[in-house]
Amino acid sequence: MKKTSQLKQIIQSQNLDFIMEAHSGLSAKIVEETGFKGIWASGLSISAAMGLRDNNEASWTQVLEVLEFMSDSSSIPILLDGDTGYGNFNNARRLVSKLEQRQIAGVCIEDKQFPKTNSFINSTAQPLADIDEFCGKIKAMKDTQLDDDFIVVARVEAFISGWGLEEALQRAEAYRRAGADAVLIHSKRPDLVEIESFMKEWGGRLPVVIVPTKYYSIPTKRFQELKISLVIWANHNLRASIDAMQKISSQIFKEESLVHIENSIASVEEVFRLQRAEELQAAEQKYFPSMKKDSGEDL
Repeated sequence: MKKTSQLKQIIQSQNLDFIMEAHSGLSAKIVEETGFKGIWASGLSISAAMGLRDNNEASWTQVLEVLEFMSDSSSIPILLDGDTGYGNFNNARRLVSKLEQRQIAGVCIEDKQFPKTNSFINSTAQPLADIDEFCGKIKAMKDTQLDDDFIVVARVEAFISGWGLEEALQRAEAYRRAGADAVLIHSKRPDLVEIESFMKEWGGRLPVVIVPTKYYSIPTKRFQELKISLVIWANHNLRASIDAMQKISSQIFKEESLVHIENSIASVEEVFRLQRAEELQAAEQKYFPSMKKDSGEDL
């Protein structure tokens, strides 16, 4: 099944599903091996891995390069955190074309202004995009896609920016009419009050995606009861890797030795396995003349 069709099936399913953050080819492969059905290519994580802020400091072409490695390293669908679409409708529709070329299954864009700022940094001071302008961006993206199953998710930032339920519903409905395949309702509250109020009024008009980074203590069963379609674990591989690197670097620096850490980290052989080193060795035997001679094969 095509990656786009896989993602479409996940989002439109009646069952709650989950996708996991990745920010590199290696992390994408690990997410797939873990068993997740899909990958969230996080803008925050990709930027952070470059040592950049989540303010569109990484250009969209730099993001595309990372995505190409992620797509090549995995067979499950990738949903890109596409920020605001990297500009106006023209930038956004060109983005769709380039994503399809790299077999990226879908993109999520948020209704803030370019350049964006992360939703959890001084969020109430972040102005939202004009509704009609954002709808035009969605229409342009849907008109541009060549694959009917390519997914465009419209991320509603009304709650994040301090607006209420009425604004969130108005925007979500406008984006639905503009052709969005799903809406992502974002909230920074530690409880589920905003999400519950939205789901009650929304009535299943389109699949709803959530990112429970701030309300992580809510039982998953509650998401199922609300008929949420997709949960995104949005930045946890990045955060886990930061924690691990800080600890191991500190220990090696202090001890000036590897004696106490070598058995507590991934082996070099595991790195080779994730890199598919054995496949290259087999290919060398098949295709590289000098290897055939060394192995004693008749040429």
